[in-house]
Amino acid sequence: MSGGIQGRFAATQEPPYFTVIFSSLRTTVDDGYDAMADYMVELASKQPGFLGVESARDASGFGITVSYWASQEAIAAWRAHAQHRIAQEAGRKKWYAHFETRVARVERAYGP
Repeated sequence: MSGGIQGRFAATQEPPYFTVIFSSLRTTVDDGYDAMADYMVELASKQPGFLGVESARDASGFGITVSYWASQEAIAAWRAHAQHRIAQEAGRKKWYAHFETRVARVERAYGP
């Protein structure tokens, strides 16, 4: 799946699976943010249990990134990944005025 509408949606497995919902408000500091965000998606996509990601940000700087994972263990491994930890610290220090992270189990998923 690439390009068009289908390329914007994560290709997940049949439920149950897990999701990490990262809601954030950006600061005005750019300082490599886009490159790091792209790198984190690339790196996450290589992790065992990664199913996909969807992300959007509005003009005010508010954004939501939803990543999908096969298990809670896969989420924990990603959270502890050394390069991800570096990005998390940079986010706290310079890129995010505020953020919230929520983890949930997906029981049902459907589309058109």
